[in-house]
Amino acid sequence: MKVAGDWVDHPGTQALCRVLEDAGHRALFVGGCVRNALMGVPVSDIDIATDALPTIVSELAESAGFRVIPTGIDHGTVTVIANGVAHEVTTFRRDEETDGRHAVVAFSARVEEDAARRDFTMNALYADRAGAVIDPLGGLPDLMARRVRFVGNADARITEDFLRILRFFRFHAHYGDPDSGVDVEGLAACAAYSTEIETLSRERIGAEMRKLLAAPDPAPAVAAMAAAGVLAVVLPGAEARALAPLVYLESGRSPGWLRRLAVLGGQDVGNRLRLSRREAADLGRIRAEIGGVLGPAALGFVLGDALGADAVLARAAMLEQALPEDWEKDIARGAAAQFPLRAADFIDRVQGPALGAALAAAQKRWLASDLMLTRAELLG
Repeated sequence: MKVAGDWVDHPGTQALCRVLEDAGHRALFVGGCVRNALMGVPVSDIDIATDALPTIVSELAESAGFRVIPTGIDHGTVTVIANGVAHEVTTFRRDEETDGRHAVVAFSARVEEDAARRDFTMNALYADRAGAVIDPLGGLPDLMARRVRFVGNADARITEDFLRILRFFRFHAHYGDPDSGVDVEGLAACAAYSTEIETLSRERIGAEMRKLLAAPDPAPAVAAMAAAGVLAVVLPGAEARALAPLVYLESGRSPGWLRRLAVLGGQDVGNRLRLSRREAADLGRIRAEIGGVLGPAALGFVLGDALGADAVLARAAMLEQALPEDWEKDIARGAAAQFPLRAADFIDRVQGPALGAALAAAQKRWLASDLMLTRAELLG
């Protein structure tokens, strides 16, 4: 089996591989680029594994006129820019010590050792410069079956890095076969070590949850997280019930991870996932309208196009209701509307704090009318 694509044949990529091979070293595509190419998913990053030490990689690349950036040289990784394309080149490694958060690694000359330290079998696939696939651990059948399975013993892989618990569900959401369900051994191991997630930084947890919820359909994976007790650790009080209905209602819209997070709920979400102030504010605005009474046009006026749509979708999913008729047109109408009154319209009637209260009351009536009341009707 071979991988193919413009990224394989790119002149800079081929030139970099030849530079390493001509010096007697291996240059193998690895991980996401191989996995995605075999699954027909776009390739965005090119990772190359080699038996050359990072200092040698740097010397060879620079001598060939390529730009070298020591992005992670202590861990064996340098970024090589060849003909405008970035390549992450990493020396084969093996784990020496792990504590669930960090690993002490040693460089290796064997691709088998490098494969054995990877998380999932579908990520332990390599390909040579011609695209021929190299499968040291027998992960190709798992990839073809869209089965997310830990390399070797699931407990051992998880105790090396507890973030792999969340990666397991994220990979299932993006690459797994929902009809086949989650790998039983992997799910059991994730459940057994679920409380160890609390030892991870909230930035890492938040990054994984963003990626998971951005999958085309994260509902089966999140339901498995809930069943394993993992969701309760990540977001205490969260419930997965409304996520599948939301995905159904989205009907071709771009995945919105914040919209999906809104229907999960949970306690102290902004802090637990390290959301930005803007993200936390937007999440709060969506959730506040789930139990509200404003119609789509009013939501478009109050929240704008995007958040207004998120609120309509989230409310329908949470309340298990159909979407309102012509709701998208109403959202757009509301987002483009202007409230017909100004403070000057009340100045001859009320003064001081009462002026603001009168204006707010009028706007409340206008919103409740689906933005239909005219200026005259509001003042009458």
